[in-house]
Amino acid sequence: MVQVDLNCDLGESFGNYKLGNDELILPLITSANVACGFHAGDQHVMNQTVKMAVENNIHIGAHPGLQDLNGFGRRNMDVTPQEVFDLVIYQLGALSGFCKIHNTKIYHVKPHGALYQMGAKDREIADAIVSAVKSFDPTLLFVGLSNSELIESCKRFGLKYKSEVFADRAYMDSGQLVSRKQEGALIKDTSQAVEQVLKMVTESKVNTINGNEIPIEADTICVHGDGEHALNFVKEIISKFKSEGIEIKPLS
Repeated sequence: MVQVDLNCDLGESFGNYKLGNDELILPLITSANVACGFHAGDQHVMNQTVKMAVENNIHIGAHPGLQDLNGFGRRNMDVTPQEVFDLVIYQLGALSGFCKIHNTKIYHVKPHGALYQMGAKDREIADAIVSAVKSFDPTLLFVGLSNSELIESCKRFGLKYKSEVFADRAYMDSGQLVSRKQEGALIKDTSQAVEQVLKMVTESKVNTINGNEIPIEADTICVHGDGEHALNFVKEIISKFKSEGIEIKPLS
């Protein structure tokens, strides 16, 4: 039986600002990437998200990002590899504290937004992120963009990894995600998103924005929690996978 993980970026509300439908999505997924307070989230939201994940028996992952609350961590910043290393360590430490009080642990780490994209293309940034994760806890799983520098870095550092694909994002011929600034970058049609993930999981291929077909590895599927169609995407993906005999299981 084909098995795949279904993850979602959650815990991204902060203060008086609510983002996503965490309480509705959490029971449906197998892995939750919890924002650690830099790009989104705050100490209260982190605590509550970990608590909800434990109550729903969902594996928790850290979702560290750049310190850019206004830009939701999706704007590139001129940061050195040492600064990247330090900000990853800082955020892992924050989330692990909340995991400890709820008698659980961090299972995996997945960078957020611009940090994820920078690491996917830049070897030095990728190495800074991966070395920080390994230094913090070498037993953690790393989640990175399939066929990217992040995955190559994990191989160099000997860190266990899982290749991630996206239900709601378009791909370039290079295997990188289409920039959110470009038309067609976000997939808003549910049937299109479902067909894309089904092809990635069953055929290890994806159609690019230019209509070409490229190889891809799909260990885990991401649906962005802040997306307007996130809940519907998750429900339809689960329904389609069930009909196709695909089992949804946690990364570990």
